[in-house]
Amino acid sequence: MAMDQARSTISKIFNGEPRSYTRFNLTQNMEGDNSQVEMKLSSDMEEEAEGNGVGEHMNHHPRPSYVSKSSQRSPRNICFMGIAILLLFIIGYLVGYLAHRKADKTYPSCAEDLAPDDGEDMAPIETVPSLDWSDITAMFKSKLTTDSIEKSLSDFSSDSHQAGSPGDEALANKLMGRFKSYGMNPWTDEHFVRVQDRPTSGTNKVTFQNKTYAESGFLSYSATGSAQGAALYAYYGQVEDLRRLQDLRINMSGRVLLVRAGKITPAEKVANAASVNAGAVLIYPDPADYSFERDTDLFGHVHLGCGDPYTPAFPSFNHTQFPPAKSSGLPAIPAQTIRASTAAAIMKGLGGDSPRGWGDGGLRDVVYKLGSESDLIAVEVNNVLTEKKIHNVFGVIKGFIDADRYVVIGAQRDAWGPGYARSTVGTSLLVELARTFSEMVNNGFKPKRSVVFASWSAGEYGAVGATEWLEGYLSSLNMKAFSYISLDGVVTGSSFKASASPLLYDLIQNTLKEVSSPTDANKSLYSEAGSNWEVSVMEPMKMSDPAYPFQAFSGIPSVSFRFTSDKEYPFFGTVLDTKRNLDSKVFNLRVLTKTAGEIAGQMALQLVHDHLLRLNVEKYTNTIRSKVAQINKEIISLQSSGRVPKTLRMQWLMSALGSYSRASRNLNTNIQNSDLDDYEQCRIINNRIMGVERDLLSPYVCPLESPFRHILLGSGSHTLGALRAHLAAIKDGSSADTDLLRNQFALATWNIQSCADALAGSVWDTDNEI
Repeated sequence: MAMDQARSTISKIFNGEPRSYTRFNLTQNMEGDNSQVEMKLSSDMEEEAEGNGVGEHMNHHPRPSYVSKSSQRSPRNICFMGIAILLLFIIGYLVGYLAHRKADKTYPSCAEDLAPDDGEDMAPIETVPSLDWSDITAMFKSKLTTDSIEKSLSDFSSDSHQAGSPGDEALANKLMGRFKSYGMNPWTDEHFVRVQDRPTSGTNKVTFQNKTYAESGFLSYSATGSAQGAALYAYYGQVEDLRRLQDLRINMSGRVLLVRAGKITPAEKVANAASVNAGAVLIYPDPADYSFERDTDLFGHVHLGCGDPYTPAFPSFNHTQFPPAKSSGLPAIPAQTIRASTAAAIMKGLGGDSPRGWGDGGLRDVVYKLGSESDLIAVEVNNVLTEKKIHNVFGVIKGFIDADRYVVIGAQRDAWGPGYARSTVGTSLLVELARTFSEMVNNGFKPKRSVVFASWSAGEYGAVGATEWLEGYLSSLNMKAFSYISLDGVVTGSSFKASASPLLYDLIQNTLKEVSSPTDANKSLYSEAGSNWEVSVMEPMKMSDPAYPFQAFSGIPSVSFRFTSDKEYPFFGTVLDTKRNLDSKVFNLRVLTKTAGEIAGQMALQLVHDHLLRLNVEKYTNTIRSKVAQINKEIISLQSSGRVPKTLRMQWLMSALGSYSRASRNLNTNIQNSDLDDYEQCRIINNRIMGVERDLLSPYVCPLESPFRHILLGSGSHTLGALRAHLAAIKDGSSADTDLLRNQFALATWNIQSCADALAGSVWDTDNEI
């Protein structure tokens, strides 16, 4: 430092122009352009006034030096010059020494709150006090209390808050007030979405043996109209269930399938039925799976996707000119929920054989039979398509270094009825986490990155509010939102489960080690999970998962978790999802809710506190390798039997896998050899890490037709799962479509290879073996 100041002093004298200290300005804008750091010198101020002067991020451009012709100097002049230089060096050294001693008292950390450029003389740089990680976690746990959680549970409990209703809007306003009271500047995101509701007059109907049953429950986005056909009991309506019926030589074309609720979503049941040309689907809650009265109505949706299906891949803003478009996930056949009592009446009248293993239901005095061709049943669906105005509500705690990078914590706000487990618990936790983080900031915690708290509406229709937000801001979210944490349905039992991007597995593991078990404070959740924690805790992320659109549509590493039980919580999709019923299924709800809050909060804290993002890019190597190995096994088997030509080779896909593996290892090596106190170096590494999930979205398919473009976790013919399914179909007897196979191999190969090239960092580090 002393030498630098000496050089500065000498430079002023010999260059003849004053030079100010370098001044940095971090522009913090959550929705605008990427934050940039401007380097401004006083001699550049006039140029900046003319041209805006926004420089590249931390890009140091050396000033050009101008060399004059050397003049003749006498020995006497040279002697005086040498003495002057010596005196200046001594003076500069003394000045630098005194300044260095002063700086020792308030040495700035690498996490600095950089002063804005206000056009005045340079203000001293404010330093950010560094808190120890143990201090941060202790502060967090002390401020997140069961008493405060219980108060929020009471405040945000509501009997009626269906999406777009006055009750939903009242909760949104209450959230806005809470966020303001925490010192935030909250905002709302308004969307006009089209949803399908029950008939405004009359009901949907099912007619069997000249008796008509009026049903108050409904399935949004069903095809409307009437359908008639022979009834056929199809168990849970899973792919394997329908395959079994095919093995029994049963023609399902035009049949009305009677299926039990559970196992898979209603949308998947209807899609499976449509794939075998069924005429309609009836879904009922069997008492063996659902412990409530037989006259309870079921609600849900059958859109095989997320968001507003009438604005696929683009947002439902009021100013959008809606084209006549529909999501490819909308069903073409009617679907309706029926009460268990209605299902019992129908089942008693069915003929046909009794299916082996399918008679384990709980309908009293009923013998489960498949049904015969003469058991005609009619279905009439009169749902009404309506437009609703919904509001997403946001609050933010801005980071002190990378304010333009943020983790999003979100929760669904709406429900069919009280929705206590579905939405009240998650919304209350969202509010409590916002309060806790705000109080921590007021007590000295300085997060490096930002935390966005989001309350979504229209979640019951298929994550509509969240997906519309993603569609509206996808281009700006790609390199800003680096993680999403879902709080939906977090407490319905006592067993911990999670689904997440492989990038977040290490983060989840570290969090489980730091959070105590809700049943034994002396044990961590990690120790309860056992030695193979991934097998006991982690589950695949399904389309019904609230974090799925963030992961598979937007390429944002996401996690959803829950305390659950072996049997599915029976009150989702009913008006019986109340506090009383949740208490009957969960012991010590307050403690479990606090533990869930600690898990979400600790994950968020690690993501916004550490220099480097806790996203392990090497985890995807194992995921890709496993899928490629399965595909390779199928190819070898089919080629040996002559079903697939030997000209179809695996080497290019394996080469792409090798490229990704090397790129991820090299990144970890670079991290180990880097100065992690260097702000710019950390930001460069974090950019490479953040790009991985986004780069696994296939650029070769149209979001309008295949919105979930993730080749590992998405859906569509472009995914590795679809490639394997194609090979399995060939093995089962289907003819090989060689051109389609080659296309699937090519798209998967180049998708993985391009992800590896981007992860490598610089263009000269890319692997061009392919």
